[in-house]
Amino acid sequence: MDKGKAVMGSGRRWAVDFADNSTSHSSRDIPDPPGFTRASQEQDDSAVSKQKKDAEANWKSQKAWEVAQAPFKNLFMMAFMMWMAGSTVHLFSIGITFSALLQPVNALRTVGKVFEPYKDNKVDLLGPKLVFIALNLVGLGFGVWKLNTLGLLPTHVSDWVSSLPPPQEVEYSGGGIPFN
Repeated sequence: MDKGKAVMGSGRRWAVDFADNSTSHSSRDIPDPPGFTRASQEQDDSAVSKQKKDAEANWKSQKAWEVAQAPFKNLFMMAFMMWMAGSTVHLFSIGITFSALLQPVNALRTVGKVFEPYKDNKVDLLGPKLVFIALNLVGLGFGVWKLNTLGLLPTHVSDWVSSLPPPQEVEYSGGGIPFN
């Protein structure tokens, strides 16, 4: 039976013998053509892998900057919600204010975990981390400002010592009473 052929009707499947039983020289015995070296092929492979590593490092850097700028989008939403809550002390305004305080604090606690997927010796994460921290500190500042507008921050001596009188109010809203 010829190699690679099966007899019809014999019930056998096609069989191919991949063993090289020929007496000819192997391809390793044939010299390389002029101008071709195996070292240049390995250098090409290393250049391709270097390009892939550079592309991956570039992608990681872009993603790290996107993550660093994510709190910026949250700042406008939180500022709008704090403005909508008003300046009176009630459940909604206190809830929004504490949310505005806790979100940046939790984000600042997990800076390392947030940027862990983008860690690479070719990617500089110092800039994105500093931007991330700065934007979260701005968000924390919004929360502290809201606490101050609600009058919940102890900003006067009488807030700490009960025997001292509270400060005089500088502005009054009299409604319909004319001031002459």
